[in-house]
Amino acid sequence: MSRTDDPRYDVIRDALTTAAESPAPAEALPHLRRAADQLTGLIDDTMARALVTGRASLRSVGAGVGLSENAVGPRLARTPMLAPYANESGRVTASGVERARYDHETGRTPEPGSDNTDQQPRPPMRFRPRRTT
Repeated sequence: MSRTDDPRYDVIRDALTTAAESPAPAEALPHLRRAADQLTGLIDDTMARALVTGRASLRSVGAGVGLSENAVGPRLARTPMLAPYANESGRVTASGVERARYDHETGRTPEPGSDNTDQQPRPPMRFRPRRTT
């Protein structure tokens, strides 16, 4: 599958077009949020692919999208490609990437329910304003 075949590109384009055509800024916000969510998932999946198939490093993929090396691990743990290699704290580390590369090269995939695959996927972090009481 080509990266341009990914339907998220179309969803992002449509959401941005709808946001740009919105008559009021408040009406554009949900469309921009949808585009941002899709783009975040696309970035995460592309980082995972670059690590497993492109032989990139955690540092280089993070730098490529403006993230620190420490911010990359939790995002990779949400991707289908690297979620089985996340550690108990919900991060993909360099050793998890190495194992994923090995499994990819040998045509192996993790067994369902092995290691951390039984953990619930963590949703993306969101800003929550403080409540004053």
